[in-house]
Amino acid sequence: MNVTIKDIAKEANVSYSTVSKALNNSPLVKEVTKQKILRVAKEMGYEPNLAAKQLVRKKTEVVGLIWPTIERIVLATLVTNISKAFESTRYSMILSVDSTDTAMETFKKFQVDGMIVFAESEQMIPEENIPLVAYGVSGKREVTYPIIDANHEQAMEKAVQYLYDLGHRNIAYVGLMNTDDALQNEKVEGYQKAMKKIGLTEQSIATNGLDWFDGYLAVDDVLQFEKRPTAIIGSSYDISGGILRSLQEKGLGVPEDISLISYDNIPQMETTEIPMTCIGVPVDELAEEIVQAVIQRIESEEQPVVRKLNPSLTERQSTGPVLEG
Repeated sequence: MNVTIKDIAKEANVSYSTVSKALNNSPLVKEVTKQKILRVAKEMGYEPNLAAKQLVRKKTEVVGLIWPTIERIVLATLVTNISKAFESTRYSMILSVDSTDTAMETFKKFQVDGMIVFAESEQMIPEENIPLVAYGVSGKREVTYPIIDANHEQAMEKAVQYLYDLGHRNIAYVGLMNTDDALQNEKVEGYQKAMKKIGLTEQSIATNGLDWFDGYLAVDDVLQFEKRPTAIIGSSYDISGGILRSLQEKGLGVPEDISLISYDNIPQMETTEIPMTCIGVPVDELAEEIVQAVIQRIESEEQPVVRKLNPSLTERQSTGPVLEG
């Protein structure tokens, strides 16, 4: 038999409305009375009727996450961290890897309170009357919803400066270029600006994708440069893993012959064959920012803003100073 609020009221010898207010943490109930009611409710095994509460509040306390894929380790790691970040809130998360339009239609049926969208392009996404937060590149467009920007351009600038300070003057970049993916384009632009600012010549290799094998194949082209790079910046965790394996197979020491630094600041960087130096906003920090932004968007009427985060560099064994000779 289900325990009701009326049962608790009778047992605690208080009114029905007092129990209701106490269970909803109302400040109108004295703390002593509230604690008594909560204790009685727990002892009686009371479980709140969430569906009924949602009808009253007209909220589901559910947030929809629209994600392009969970096959890439980095995106799967970020999704996992976003889910963990929601655990400390009253909201739950549901995930869709369908197209944005299809996912939005699904989330409308679930009556989600808000949505998080992975924005690979700079094209605006219609909010459809559901509070929305995007993870992507802010660009120069007018902001109509909050954007969490991991500041890929600044990350590349920090990576180039770090290698320069170690004595490297031939620094190659390996990654996806001239693509519809705004995040990848911003990394390239960050590398180019940093190299120009310091006065170094660009040594860029365009890959066909962001996978391990793309990085593996790119090394052959990297080694064809007239001045062989002493350092490589890989544009993703997977690409950098492929670069590392290819360098090792060719008998080149990392970092003795070529230093390697990767974009994507995720814990897995520490467990590569040679623990890898990486640049980017730490994935747990990024997830927390995204979750807090969507909750704030749902619960307040503040104007949408761009939150440009501060990427950080984690130094490990894959980078070192240029060796003489």
